[in-house]
Amino acid sequence: MSMLVLGSLFGVVTLLFMFSGAPIAFALGSVAVLFMALFMPASALDTITQNVYEEMASITLLSIPLFILKGAAIGKSRAGQDLYAAMHVWMGRIPGGLGIANVFACALFAAMAGSSPATCSAIGSAGIPEMRKRGYSPGFAAGIIAAGGTLGILLPPSITMILYAVAAEQSLGRLFLAGIMPGVLLVALFAIYAALRYRKEYALAEAEYKRSGAASALLANESFTNRQKFEMLPRVVPFVLLLIGVMVALYGGFATPSETAGLGALLALALIAVIYGVWRPKDVAPILQSTLKESTMLMFIIGMSLLFSYVMSYLHISQATAEWIVAMQLSKWVLLAAVLLMVILLGFFLPPVSIILMTAPIILPPLKAAGFDLIWFGILMTIVMETGLIHPPVGLNIFVIKNIAPDIDLRDIIWGVLPFVVLMLLAVLLICIFPGIATGLPDLVMGVAAKAH
Repeated sequence: MSMLVLGSLFGVVTLLFMFSGAPIAFALGSVAVLFMALFMPASALDTITQNVYEEMASITLLSIPLFILKGAAIGKSRAGQDLYAAMHVWMGRIPGGLGIANVFACALFAAMAGSSPATCSAIGSAGIPEMRKRGYSPGFAAGIIAAGGTLGILLPPSITMILYAVAAEQSLGRLFLAGIMPGVLLVALFAIYAALRYRKEYALAEAEYKRSGAASALLANESFTNRQKFEMLPRVVPFVLLLIGVMVALYGGFATPSETAGLGALLALALIAVIYGVWRPKDVAPILQSTLKESTMLMFIIGMSLLFSYVMSYLHISQATAEWIVAMQLSKWVLLAAVLLMVILLGFFLPPVSIILMTAPIILPPLKAAGFDLIWFGILMTIVMETGLIHPPVGLNIFVIKNIAPDIDLRDIIWGVLPFVVLMLLAVLLICIFPGIATGLPDLVMGVAAKAH
């Protein structure tokens, strides 16, 4: 059988299993085992567990359950609501300040929890009702939270970036650092849009008031005293210090990523015990159950995806595809555009974890041969995969928002997130034009660290 026929058959069978409705882990594992049985030596089936174990025997992957535990500890407490409330109080007087406060709250919570759905749920459950009560349109309120939640896979610590670092064999520390400035760029773009959209909605509300006398809650002025502002800090500052402490431990060379994840998890549990009194077994049990469930699901997907990639490599499908792409002699930027378009299309159906582990063996060799920095590309790929979390038909964050705000029409949510998809693609374009946005901070920090040693 020719490599073209084998590769095409592999792709078609994979799509059939994916669209069958089977869980992703089972779909990928089934395809891998089927092709092992048909096209590999019979003894290969006896080594499935060994192959999965060897592929997953990475100390970097150990940090994933620990980061999930840290995120669950923060997500299951009132930290999200308190963080949102503090941002609201401190930014209330800025035009569109409530929308901007939600963007900043999402960014900080995402950096602490590392999970997009958790960020949407924690900040959205408080933020969406508050914005709607103050006159923000349903689609605008939903769009801000859904888009803000996507920052969870870009700002460190990001589970998606951990998997990319493993798949691309790149430094996790450099990758985490590379995500910071693009994350700040997205926060700035989201905040600017929130302010401009607020001005538009405010003008419409003002015109409606002059026309009919019906005053929207958007026109009401709300102010907070300095005392109210400072009363909000004690519940928020410890978590910000936790975030700073984890980053210092990681980038200061005091701890490995896995040790940092363990430290963050223990400190998060300690903080919710002290601040919110979450220390009794009945209070801690939901956190541990959530961590166990999410970690098991994610690690199972990772294991089956790595087995899937191993079979592709053994049958030379990934190598042949990569060689075929290189042989096309596309210009480097056309190649990059084609790869990112493929990632966008895959984002219609697959979560970021599966996209990374399935495509890395195929797309990374041609990109490396074209001279692209794989750390820099990892940031572009992450932002493009972020759009998959909020664009239909399978945007996970859209359904999280629909769950916490069932009275908002799904059409309004989709129209509300589309401007943020455009902003994310604008960020990708800016990072292509100015690559230092992604590479500048890692080069600076690693350079300083090298001189210090």
